[in-house]
Amino acid sequence: MIFVTVGAQMSFDRLIGWVDDWAESVGRDDLVAQIGPSDYVPQRLKVLPFLTPPEFRSRIAEADFVIAHAGMGSIIEALELATPIVVVPRLGSLGETRNDHQVATARRLTEEGLVLSAQSPEELAEQLAIVGTGGFRAHISDHAQTPLLNRLRGFAEA
Repeated sequence: MIFVTVGAQMSFDRLIGWVDDWAESVGRDDLVAQIGPSDYVPQRLKVLPFLTPPEFRSRIAEADFVIAHAGMGSIIEALELATPIVVVPRLGSLGETRNDHQVATARRLTEEGLVLSAQSPEELAEQLAIVGTGGFRAHISDHAQTPLLNRLRGFAEA
C-alpha cells in the first residue's frame, strides 16, 4: 500500500493530481490518500479526508512508502517508522502555503539523505520508481538524540 498525505489544514490538489496521474500510468490501485479539504476528486486513490493521529501513524507504518507534502509531521513519522518518503514541497508562489519554507525543507532533508523530493510530475515518477524498488530507505530513532530533534524542530518552525 502507498500512503499519500497532504496534511489536514490545506488542500494540495497539484500533488494529488500528479499522484493520481502516476497511479493511472503505472496501473497502481493500492493508494490511500489523506487529502484534507480538496476540490480535486482522485480517480485512483482511496480518499480519507481526515485521520486521527493514531490512524495516521498506523497508515504510515503499514505503507510500502509515503508520498507527502514537505511537512515535518509527515516526514518525522515516516523516518521514525523507517517508511521511505517522497516529498513534494508546497509553493508559496502558487498559493499552496504562505511562503517557500517547504522548498527549503525538502532541499535540506534531501541533501541529508533523509527524504527523496520532486518538483515536477516527471521527477515524482523517477523518485517513486526508486522507492518502489526498495532503492531508498532512511530512518531516525524514535529516541533520536536531542541535537537532531532540535534541528528538525528548527525546520518545522522556519
